[in-house]
Amino acid sequence: MDQPINEVNMLIFTIISTKGGEGKTTHSANLGGLLADIGFRVLLLDADIQPSLSRYYALSYQSPNGLTQLMRSGFLTPDCISHCLLAPASYTGKRAPQILSEGLLHIVQSDTEDGKLQEWMATRNPMDLAFRLKRPLKQDAISSAYDIVIIDTQGAVGHLQDAAIMAADMLLVPVSPDMVSAREFISGTKKLIERHECVSNLGLTMPPMKAVLSRTENTTDCRQITQIIKESFIDLSGRITLLEAFVPAAVAYRKAATSQVPVHWIDPVKASDTMHRLLWELIPSVEGLYAPNHREFIDLNSATVSADQ
Repeated sequence: MDQPINEVNMLIFTIISTKGGEGKTTHSANLGGLLADIGFRVLLLDADIQPSLSRYYALSYQSPNGLTQLMRSGFLTPDCISHCLLAPASYTGKRAPQILSEGLLHIVQSDTEDGKLQEWMATRNPMDLAFRLKRPLKQDAISSAYDIVIIDTQGAVGHLQDAAIMAADMLLVPVSPDMVSAREFISGTKKLIERHECVSNLGLTMPPMKAVLSRTENTTDCRQITQIIKESFIDLSGRITLLEAFVPAAVAYRKAATSQVPVHWIDPVKASDTMHRLLWELIPSVEGLYAPNHREFIDLNSATVSADQ
C-alpha cells in the first residue's frame, strides 16, 4: 500500500452504546465511506454479534476469515480483511461518483452468529480478552497500512465491547433524541465508565468519549435532551462531551444503506454537509478537506438529492 496521506499516527474510533438502535452502524459506515472518499485508507471492523456493518457495503473481495480468527489468534492477517466495493454494480445513481485513488475501504467482517466465538470468550481470562483488538491493531503492518480504523460494536456490555473500547483512541456515542434514550445513555454510560475504572490499575485510561445526537428534529424535546446531556458532564466524571455537530432525521440514510453507498453520495448537499461537520469535529486536523462528491465539486443539476431532507 502507499504511504499514509496524513502525517499523524493511525487513529482508532470505536462507536459504542449500551443499547441497540442508536445508529452505531450508520455512523460507522458513513464516516468510513466519507474518509475513504476523501482519500484516506480506512479499515472498518465489525465487532457486533449481529453483523449489520458487515452487510452494509458490497465487496470486491471476500476474505475467508473475519472477526473470529482475529479474536482467537490475536493477530490481524490479510485473510481476515475483506475489500468493500465502491460503487456496487447495483448502484443506480444518476451520476458516477468520483473516488480518489489514494482512498480505500476495507472491513473485518463479523462471523459470530453461530455463537462459537462467544462460547470461546466465556472461557478466557477477561483481561486477556480486553486487549484482543488493541494488540493486533497496533502492529506495524496494520498501523502503516491504514490511516483510520472504525470499530462498530454491539448494543450491550460484553467482552467484544470491552475489547473495542480498550483499542480505541476515541469513543463516539450516538444518542437518540428522546427522553427514554437520553436517560438510558446517562445511566448506561455511568455503568460503562465504572466498569472500565479497573484499567487504571494497569496505567491505562478510558479513551475520551464524544456524544452525538442522531436522528434529531427541531423540537423542544431535542433541545431539552441537549441540555440534560450537557448538565450531566460532571455526573459522568467529566469523561464525555457533546459534539456541536448533530445528525438530523432524513430518509437519505436509509436510501444509502439500501444502495450500499455512503450517504453523501445519495445527498451531496445536506447529508454531506452534516457528515463533513461531524468528521471535522472528530478530527480537527482534516477540517477543510472535502470529498469529491460534495456539493462544492459536483454538478447539482445531475446529482441524486433526497427530496425529504
